[in-house]
Amino acid sequence: MDVLFRRCVFVSARLAVSRAVCRPALLAAPLGARRTKKTWPVNFSQEDLKKRLTPMQYHVTQEQGTESAFTGEFTHHKDEGSYVCVVCGAVLFSSNTKFDSGSGWPSFHDLLKEDSVTLTDDFSYGMHRVETTCSQCGAHLGHLFDDGPKPTGKRYCINSASLGFQPKDAASSSSPASSTSSSAVEGGAAGGSVSEGKTEL
Repeated sequence: MDVLFRRCVFVSARLAVSRAVCRPALLAAPLGARRTKKTWPVNFSQEDLKKRLTPMQYHVTQEQGTESAFTGEFTHHKDEGSYVCVVCGAVLFSSNTKFDSGSGWPSFHDLLKEDSVTLTDDFSYGMHRVETTCSQCGAHLGHLFDDGPKPTGKRYCINSASLGFQPKDAASSSSPASSTSSSAVEGGAAGGSVSEGKTEL
């Protein structure tokens, strides 16, 4: 009887572990679904994007790449103005919400407009993160974390290569799309560094 009891406990424990391991994988598939390029309000051909974006901008925005930490043009950028999508020119962030997170990437604690960024569950690299993409063209921007400053507690950790900048002075005299071409980020940044306890892109 004692042997039978131990065997039942072992089988029950094994079944419980099996269910615990399998369930997240089953849930991950529907949660990680992405919109296709054809379903975004603004579309560009891959040929056009390869012509007007640097190799790093293309890699980050179209292939969900990441630039190396502390190498991006806007990591330590302090000018007043708006940060826009480098692909379509949509306004995303204000310099008023930018802060130094120590992560090596530009960080913002809030969006300029709530619907300017689309959030998607990202289960790549065996972990769960929240990917941020431009709501207009679907360009990959970076990720959202819950370790930012008050009042939001959010940290939008964004690749410089996915951003353009529109200075405050130019905001009233030009459109966001015209400033993105003048704010091209250099491609091919190399090297790496470890951040101060922050989860990275």
